[in-house]
Amino acid sequence: MSVPTNLCYAKTHEWVRVEGDTAVVGITDHAQHELTDIVYIEPPDIGDTIVAGKECAVVESVKAASDIYAPVSGEVTEINTALADHPELINKDPYGKGWIFKVKMTDTEEVDDLLDPDEYASHIGE
Repeated sequence: MSVPTNLCYAKTHEWVRVEGDTAVVGITDHAQHELTDIVYIEPPDIGDTIVAGKECAVVESVKAASDIYAPVSGEVTEINTALADHPELINKDPYGKGWIFKVKMTDTEEVDDLLDPDEYASHIGE
């Protein structure tokens, strides 16, 4: 499984790329692999306030529906609209074109509570 070194990770298999006070969020390669073929994504709405550790979106695959948990708290500023027609982007490019949403963080220090790449790789048994 791919675990890019420029990201932070939640134990619930979301990744975060910090861009100033904004966090770009998606699910990890490990998560998409476990879910298999993703067929639908229900992202949060722009303007929603999300709270770290709480459910904020849903991803459905041919195998199961799974909640996505907010890795950080803040206001959703953008969603990846390409996923509405092409949810398989999460399978093909989970760390690039398969990002799910962006959130303006209310507390950037929450990122410090996430796993670094080595910790996440250990968490998933890599």
